[in-house]
Amino acid sequence: MAARQLNRAQIFELFSRLAEANPAPRTELEYGNDYQLLVAVVLSAQATDSGVNKATRKLFEQVKTPAQMVTLGEAELKEHIKTIGLFNTKAKNVIALSEALVANHGGEVPQDRDVLTTLPGVGRKTANVVMNTAFGEETFAVDTHIFRVANRTGLAPGKNVLIVENGLEKRVPQPFRRDAHHWLILHGRYVCKARKPECWRCAISDICLYRDKTPAPKNLPNR
Repeated sequence: MAARQLNRAQIFELFSRLAEANPAPRTELEYGNDYQLLVAVVLSAQATDSGVNKATRKLFEQVKTPAQMVTLGEAELKEHIKTIGLFNTKAKNVIALSEALVANHGGEVPQDRDVLTTLPGVGRKTANVVMNTAFGEETFAVDTHIFRVANRTGLAPGKNVLIVENGLEKRVPQPFRRDAHHWLILHGRYVCKARKPECWRCAISDICLYRDKTPAPKNLPNR
């Protein structure tokens, strides 16, 4: 049985409402340039944005370029990011990708998704985030939040992240394409939560195809 999907009019209305509530969405990762964004996204895998921000604030005061990261070295980088999950592997990857940027790209972050994915620790999701946030490309970085929202709502259902990404690529209309993944991430992070979606305060609840909508708590204060 095929998964239920929203129609074009419903999708346009869904994004219209998300855009009205948050006209200028952006990543919650803190960064000062394209290189710091790339590092922050690599570090954010299986970690929260707030946790990454706490670890990188002092780091990014000291390190602003790939060359500076290489000079800092892996051991010192680990000290900065040791509160982040998988920090040993991530430190190794950040040093390696920094070395690659210095050696092969003049110390600049390449504006090319395929090239980005050749860098150590940079997968398709990370590359999509960088292409969208740094360069304004209409890419769809499917993390756990977007995967959940796309399937629950019927926006772009799929059994894996690539199917969902391809579905979003085909179904998200203008003028919402550039900011779509930010709206969906934030919606999944704060409203359409994994264990207990807060459907009673969801701006798109009447559009969403999720059957088991969560009712409002009985003790919810009156507004």
